[in-house]
Amino acid sequence: MINPLRSEQEAFRFTLIVAVLLAPVIVVAIVFSSAAALGVAGGLALGLGVNLFMRRRNEPAPKMRMARAGDASTKRILVVANETLTGQALRNEIAHRVGGEAAEVRVVCPALNTKLKHWVSDEDEARRHAQERLDSVIRQLDREGVHVTGDIGDGDPIQAIEDALRTFPADELIVSTHPPGRSNWLERNVVQRARERLPIPVTHVVVDLEHEREFVAQRDK
Repeated sequence: MINPLRSEQEAFRFTLIVAVLLAPVIVVAIVFSSAAALGVAGGLALGLGVNLFMRRRNEPAPKMRMARAGDASTKRILVVANETLTGQALRNEIAHRVGGEAAEVRVVCPALNTKLKHWVSDEDEARRHAQERLDSVIRQLDREGVHVTGDIGDGDPIQAIEDALRTFPADELIVSTHPPGRSNWLERNVVQRARERLPIPVTHVVVDLEHEREFVAQRDK
C-alpha cells in the first residue's frame, strides 16, 4: 500500500488536522446526539479521504532507480509492444536506434488478457499469442541484421517495463502503439506514465498495421 504521508512532518500535520476535525464531532455528540455526531464524522472522513486521494493522483510519479551494469560502451535498447510488435515502422525504428553500433536489444511483449481470465489465472492463451508475436519479430529482425532477445511480460505494460529494467538496465526505451483512437495504451497514458517514471529517454512509435497491410497489398498487385 502507498502511504500518502511521506515524512514525519506530514504525519504530524495530519494528526493535528484530525485532532482539530474531531472537536466539532465531540461538540455535536454532547449537544445533539451520537447519531448526528456520526454523520458529521462520516462527512469529515470522506472529505479528508478524497483530499488525500486527489493529492496523491496529482503528484508526479517518482523516478525509478536503475543500476547500469556490464559494458557501458554497448547500447541497451528495451522495446515494449504487443499487437504492433510485427509492424514495419517499429522494426525500422529499432534498426535506426541501433544504427550500426554495438547494441543489445530486448523486446518485451506483455501478455494481454481479459479481466475475467486474469481473475481465474487463465493466462495460457494470452502468453501463447505473446510468444507467437515475439518469435515472429525476432525472426524478422534477424533477417534484417538486428539480433534481439525477447521476453513475455506482465499484462500491465508499465509493470512489464519495470520488471524488464530490473534485469536489463536499458539506456533507452521504445514503446510501440496503435494510432490514437485505436490504442488502449494511449488511452491509459502508458507512454506519458513511462516518461514520468523512467530516468531514460522514451521513444513512442505509432504503428498503423492496417495502413501497412494496404501498402503491401497494393505493392504486390
